[in-house]
Amino acid sequence: MTRGAAVASVVNDAADAALNKYRWLILLGLITAAIMEVLDTTIVNVALPQMAGNLGATFDEIGWVATGYILSNVVVLPMTAFFTARFGRRNYLTASIALFAIASFLCGTSNSLTELILWRVVQGAGGAALLSTAQATLRQVFPREQQGMVQALFILGIIVAPTVGPTLGGWITDNYTWHWIFFINIPIAALSMFLVTTFLHDPPWMRQQKTEIDWFGIGLLMVGLGTLQYVLEEGRRHDWFSDPLIVRLTIIAAVALCALLWWELSRRNRHPVIEFHVLRNRDLSASIFLFIALGFGLYGGVFIFPLFTQSILNFTPTETGLALLPGGIATAIAAVICGRLLNGARPLVDGRILIALGVAIFVVSMWQLGHLTTQAGEPDARAALIIRGFGLGFLFTPINNAAYGALDPKTAQQASGLINLARQLGGSFGIATLSTFVDKHTQLHRVDLLTNVYAGNPAVLERTRMLTANFIAHGYSPLEAAHAAVAALDAMVMRQAAMLSYNDAWMLILGAFIVASPAIILLRKPGAAGHAEVH
Repeated sequence: MTRGAAVASVVNDAADAALNKYRWLILLGLITAAIMEVLDTTIVNVALPQMAGNLGATFDEIGWVATGYILSNVVVLPMTAFFTARFGRRNYLTASIALFAIASFLCGTSNSLTELILWRVVQGAGGAALLSTAQATLRQVFPREQQGMVQALFILGIIVAPTVGPTLGGWITDNYTWHWIFFINIPIAALSMFLVTTFLHDPPWMRQQKTEIDWFGIGLLMVGLGTLQYVLEEGRRHDWFSDPLIVRLTIIAAVALCALLWWELSRRNRHPVIEFHVLRNRDLSASIFLFIALGFGLYGGVFIFPLFTQSILNFTPTETGLALLPGGIATAIAAVICGRLLNGARPLVDGRILIALGVAIFVVSMWQLGHLTTQAGEPDARAALIIRGFGLGFLFTPINNAAYGALDPKTAQQASGLINLARQLGGSFGIATLSTFVDKHTQLHRVDLLTNVYAGNPAVLERTRMLTANFIAHGYSPLEAAHAAVAALDAMVMRQAAMLSYNDAWMLILGAFIVASPAIILLRKPGAAGHAEVH
């Protein structure tokens, strides 16, 4: 070892020792930041009607409060490694938390829709580092033998927050005003910023890099992901490819993303904004594929479940939140179990076995949800969601462990940006696909059911007779009762058609997990990939 290398090694060891002393406080600061960021993706959904009324906005216009946040978040996520290298890990995290807090305050004080959307976009941009850079930091701060439990604790916030978000948002909206949905971020951000600025320091190998900026790559990234996210968010509202704007934006997204991939891998680009070369790691590539399926099932499921329960099973918003809550607790329990099993230099269980178990449990839960009937109650839905929660817990932690385990901590930031982007895009694809799928299949099932509704069908005649008699008993005239009976029968057919379409949607999620599961085979046995140690 040369004298310079020896000195560098001593300096790095000293920096690591300083971090090790406060690593659990750093973990607390990063977890609170991550919970705050993920919570804001779902907490506003239940408050949108109140916001629309206060700000005089239409339903389509107020939807941009949620869309703007996700759009800017998706665009910035893959650039977090560039910003970290450019400004330093601690500086970038601190600035992101501050930006998120300031934008939250300005969202809460907004008096117009334009103001609110603008600050939501800024909030989403600041929130990208609270997931990506935070998760990479944990890989760099904690040794490999503690990664199982550390990643499990961090994942708890990412998984549980979307489940708790609608319930918390509804409670705040009912008891206060929608402004407090944003104001509650400020004390959380203050705690997180204090812990990060006080205890997190950048080691010498993580010096700020004043390299050339890949402006062309950044431009392609913003255009490609921005237009893609817009298409996914707004496509259903505009009937997808029947709308010329959606068609044009889809073409622009495809061209820009293909050009981005070519440019970032080109030898002429010496300082790419995204290092796609990290995807040569087989474990990382397989994990990203699994995360797309996870995002599809997690965010897509959280999106359609309230629609399903409130429109078909007649749940109240509170009952919907209470049905979701035990599933979040089950996820937390399963994630901690996995963290314990995967912790240490020699994990007690092969992570691939836990992932396969998680897929199997998740498939069982989707099968149960896909076979509910219109007579189902809260206990039926809650039981399926608890099983689903256990499945998610047995998936997220082992997949994270597999993705980061074979990476040098110095490349963890690039990998983290791609992992979180994959999960977010998987969620966007899930919401877009499932919402359109339910609409189309409701109409298909309605047409199919109506083929059995004709005048000579004894079951139809009997049901119509009973409905007519019931309406007459409630004071309707015979003619009014006959019309009301036909309308009621049509409503029954529509409800049953919608029920069948939601059953199909849960089975679609089941199919997506089965299709993605062969990626588990690509993951290497723990220890076979030459896990990198912390530097």
